[in-house]
Amino acid sequence: MTVYGIKNCDTVKSAIVWLRKNEVDFEFHDYKTKGIDERKLKDWCKQVGWESLLNKRGTTWRKLTQSEQAEVDNERSAILLMLSKTSIIKRPLIEKNERVIALGFDEKSYSKLF
Repeated sequence: MTVYGIKNCDTVKSAIVWLRKNEVDFEFHDYKTKGIDERKLKDWCKQVGWESLLNKRGTTWRKLTQSEQAEVDNERSAILLMLSKTSIIKRPLIEKNERVIALGFDEKSYSKLF
């Protein structure tokens, strides 16, 4: 199982603390140091939809100009943005056996899942 995110993200930190406390085994993939490839983003978009994967509530989205935001209106444009600004990918994303099993952190959901 792999947890994807950014190590200094509070939500990712909360998820990791919860997983460790509950003795769930995982690997961590930091977008900032390891990046992410287009194939992986396409696969995730097929599984959860690009709208769910793109974090429009975070700082990275808010820092975009209105015209830049308006250009993100389909999967292709969302993937290009996520490739160039990995911090705009909703996190944490948890993948097991090539399947997205969680997006974001919710303690109740994690309790049921793990």
